[in-house]
Amino acid sequence: MATFLYKLGRLAFRRRRYVALLWVVALAGAIFASSAAPSPPEDSFSMPGTESQKAFDRLEKNFPDASADGASARVVIRAPEGKKITEGQPKSEVDRLVAAIGKGPQVSSVDDPYAAKTVSKDGSTVYTSVTYKVAATELTDEARDALTKATDTTRDAGFTVETGGDAVMAEQEMGGSAELIGIAISAVVLIITFGSMVAAGMPLLTAIIGVGIGISGIAALGSVLDLSATTSTLAMMIGLAVGIDYALFIVSRYRAEIAEGREPEEAAGRATGTAGSAVVFAGLTVVVALSGLSIVNIPILTKMGLAAAATVVIAVLIALTMIPALLGFAGRKVLRRKDRKKSASELLDPNAKPKLGTRWARFVLRHPLSVLLVAVLGLGAVAVPAASLELGLPDEGTSAPDTTQRKAYDMLSESFGAGFNGPLMVTVSKDSDVAGAAKTVGDKLAKVDGVAAVTPAQANKAGDTAILNVIPKTGPSDHETEELVKSIRSTADGIGADTGSEILVTGQTAMTIDFSQTLDDALLPYLGLVVGLAFLLLMLVFRSVLVPLKAALGFLLSVAAALGAVVAVFQWGWLADIVGVDQPGPIMSMMPIFMIGVVFGLAMDYEVFLVTRMREAYVHGARPGESVVTGFTHGGRVVAAAAIIMISVFSGFIMENDDMIKMMGFGLAIAVLFDAFVVRMAIVPAVLALLGKSAWWLPRWLDKALPNVDVEGEKLHRNLGDTGTPDAETDRELAPVGR
Repeated sequence: MATFLYKLGRLAFRRRRYVALLWVVALAGAIFASSAAPSPPEDSFSMPGTESQKAFDRLEKNFPDASADGASARVVIRAPEGKKITEGQPKSEVDRLVAAIGKGPQVSSVDDPYAAKTVSKDGSTVYTSVTYKVAATELTDEARDALTKATDTTRDAGFTVETGGDAVMAEQEMGGSAELIGIAISAVVLIITFGSMVAAGMPLLTAIIGVGIGISGIAALGSVLDLSATTSTLAMMIGLAVGIDYALFIVSRYRAEIAEGREPEEAAGRATGTAGSAVVFAGLTVVVALSGLSIVNIPILTKMGLAAAATVVIAVLIALTMIPALLGFAGRKVLRRKDRKKSASELLDPNAKPKLGTRWARFVLRHPLSVLLVAVLGLGAVAVPAASLELGLPDEGTSAPDTTQRKAYDMLSESFGAGFNGPLMVTVSKDSDVAGAAKTVGDKLAKVDGVAAVTPAQANKAGDTAILNVIPKTGPSDHETEELVKSIRSTADGIGADTGSEILVTGQTAMTIDFSQTLDDALLPYLGLVVGLAFLLLMLVFRSVLVPLKAALGFLLSVAAALGAVVAVFQWGWLADIVGVDQPGPIMSMMPIFMIGVVFGLAMDYEVFLVTRMREAYVHGARPGESVVTGFTHGGRVVAAAAIIMISVFSGFIMENDDMIKMMGFGLAIAVLFDAFVVRMAIVPAVLALLGKSAWWLPRWLDKALPNVDVEGEKLHRNLGDTGTPDAETDRELAPVGR
């Protein structure tokens, strides 16, 4: 592979104008295609195979009047101090408000709170439920404004009015300012790292082009492949991250080749052949991690993962072709201004002060056991809270206290009970007399422990499906509510047999519980898939059994520590005021599996970038300890810069008001911090120092069975006539530790 990429790099260098033009045309074509394509479809959330999804599909088919997929809002009205909401002017104002809401655009129905008996026991508060004909993502501004105008009028009359539900929730937009801040921080870090505006600009330019092509491609194919606008969220985040990383590594290697006295074209070829090989396999590990999201069997996650994987492929192709082309335009301008006229002997001055990475590697080699113990025990201590991980989805009870959604949530809890914020929808299906069966079901469910109330059943026009709402005594995110759903489902078969009907539980709360359970069940298989396939890929890269094993175990340790930190802050409430957590609660269900996918990709990037240079030095004759120092001398600064860029980008999301985005930003930032600076910078060199030659052990039979992809450029250097390349078949057997 290294030889092929070497030739590709030289070709791109010589034909730089054509290569650069090709990518610019590709970007322009993708943008044009996206602008000419139909609007992407709205988000459609589904969980095939779950009971709540089965019930939801049945409601859509048999109970279209219920608008099962329509947006909803809850309007909570409290009378002025000392007045009853059930009489006189307060009641008239509530009737006026209900009528005004019903006249709004896209409204399907509005409940009469007095007919539905949604009045608090003290007579001070009522609430009404509003159902819309379309999903929340399809609501127009006119529909939202009409609801706001109606409630504002009642509020001006002296009533306390707050609204909740997905119809009034502002859509969170990930993108725009966060990416701009990330690019600005990346530029500063790259300039400090390279000391050259030209070298710093290349990774940014190619990353932006790659992300632009990827996002535009997703938009262009949205209507064909049913890719919603949010599908590009993960693609943008990962594409920007790996695009900068891959270009950074190749440019850094090119600078090293120039410093050794090679001509620019030869340096570009060698950089692409060696660093480019690492980029290919780093990209493959990311693609494996993202594509593996499909095993969760949640369509929106599958689409996000595959779209992001496609963007990573584009980033790899750009790094292998456009970076050498840009190097052709730049020449020696990628060096610091003061270094451009220096000779190779001056650039490689043996008397120069060793780099920080070199000094750190030598320190670890002197104290490997101490560094390893401190790092492992430290991450282990941080990971302890992860044992108490509780998964869930954020609800309006975790919103900021000053939002109308949170105020409506609190008013419902105070006046009616916490369970009114998360009612369970129970469907009863029977060929005939469904109303009688539903009444029996309701009577039996009302006696289930944990049920506060059961609303009267409503049957559809065909008389084969009925709906009734079960109000739990506890809130939607409480563990007791989850147990109640399990209890109802466990007794549903018995009740259904007695009434000759089929009983299913759905609703927002039940779907949240099923969603969390689906992700929880998929976590270990997903982890096994990505770690297992990556282990095989890294075995090909490093021609070793122990190095991939160490990489996988180190990743698991960093993820466990990151989850522990997330639990401590967002679930336990430690440092909540500093981070800005309004109310601790369960960890978002998507967080663990999403973190594994994203961080695994970045972690394997750092592993491949750092250790391939060590492997290359070892294959070319360096002793094990010397190879570790070489890896840090040439790769330590690059990995540190890439990690700082990613930490800064992810940390920007901690400032968001939305707890979900805040949690994602914190979790990803802390995970990259642990993995890059503790696992890769401390544990990796310490373990390699302790293992010595044994780190690169591979059984002879496995060595012969595995294809030699030549990532470290062993064949390339031999073909180019470089000296110091040992025979590929030597030193492969297990050697005593420390030799």
